[in-house]
Amino acid sequence: MNTKPANRSLIVLGTIICQMGLGTIYTWSLFNQPLVDKFHWGLGDVATTFSITSFFLAFATLFAGKLQERFGIRNLTLCSGILVGLGLIASAHVSSLDMIYLLAGVVVGFAVGIAYISTLSNLIKWFPANKGLISGISVGAFGSGSLLFKYVNAALIADVGVSAAFFYWGAIVMALIVLGSLLLKEPVLTRQSAQQKAGTLGNDFSVRQMLATKEAYLLFIIFFAACMSGLYLIGIVKDMGVQLAGMDLATAANTVSAVAIFNTAGRIILGTLSDKVGRMRVISFTMLVTVLAIVALSFLTLNHTLFFICVGAVAFCFGGNITVFPAIVGDFFGLKNHSKNYGIIYQGFGLGALAGSFVAKYFGGFHATFMVIGVLSIASLLITLFIKAPKAVEREEDSREPADLVKA
Repeated sequence: MNTKPANRSLIVLGTIICQMGLGTIYTWSLFNQPLVDKFHWGLGDVATTFSITSFFLAFATLFAGKLQERFGIRNLTLCSGILVGLGLIASAHVSSLDMIYLLAGVVVGFAVGIAYISTLSNLIKWFPANKGLISGISVGAFGSGSLLFKYVNAALIADVGVSAAFFYWGAIVMALIVLGSLLLKEPVLTRQSAQQKAGTLGNDFSVRQMLATKEAYLLFIIFFAACMSGLYLIGIVKDMGVQLAGMDLATAANTVSAVAIFNTAGRIILGTLSDKVGRMRVISFTMLVTVLAIVALSFLTLNHTLFFICVGAVAFCFGGNITVFPAIVGDFFGLKNHSKNYGIIYQGFGLGALAGSFVAKYFGGFHATFMVIGVLSIASLLITLFIKAPKAVEREEDSREPADLVKA
């Protein structure tokens, strides 16, 4: 049966639009102080919302693969976009911190996680020969959304107030994700050839098979360390600038924007580079740079320039790690079950976000957390020097999910 070839450029465009809408959640810090001023909640309590969002974003990725199999990429992304929008719109009408946690934290975080990993994995399947570049485009769009909406949401808060800003933010994001979802399509798979049927060897690991390898756990350790370092430093860079480098509030606030730019640049540059020099070599580089930056932050006397270089380097490396890891999971465990397998590894994102805050709160603030991050980064660097893709596994029989990719 002949089908009209899909325009892959439209699928890339749709993914970019969706990811930009999803990435707007990274502007949450703009809402912290206005919510405190309006409702007189504690600043730390309000800021906890984003930790909840990040945790449920990661948690949701565990379910994205099964949901995509049942509903398809277009329907799943469309419904997720509507849910993100409704969660933010509903937040405009509540005055309880618990409801903010539920709506902006749990609901929005879960919906963003479903759409994020589904659209990312789907796009990688369309370009299996350029996984690093394609991951960079998709994840870079997520970062670009946060950069753009930093100005959009700041203007909304100033013009209409923090509660009404939730309404307009939700409406805009819903429109973006729904529009992008209409351009998405899944690649069509052909029947397995006689040589590729169950009982032969291949690199398409099921979740069960992946979890039986030591490489899955080693990758999780690396990803956990990378996310802990990036999310912790990015989340408190303003406070660090004031306390560690003696910056005034205005200069420290500008550092936030600069770090966001480095983060986005790392996603695009290192993702593309990984296709050329090897993905684990890129991760070795990012972990080495992270170690050097953490050592400098911990033991050197910081001026504004050195501080900027250190946090910019960590942000650049974090952006690269977030981009390259989806491609690494595809290289190691195949593309057939990519969203499920990457969903497991991606739990390092949510746990890394919580771990940095936990260590800082209970074990002495910046420097104690730097020490933990430094040790984990050194261990991860050593792992990257010897880890290799696992050996092929026996294919599990599944007549519904053949292995050969064609352009539909």
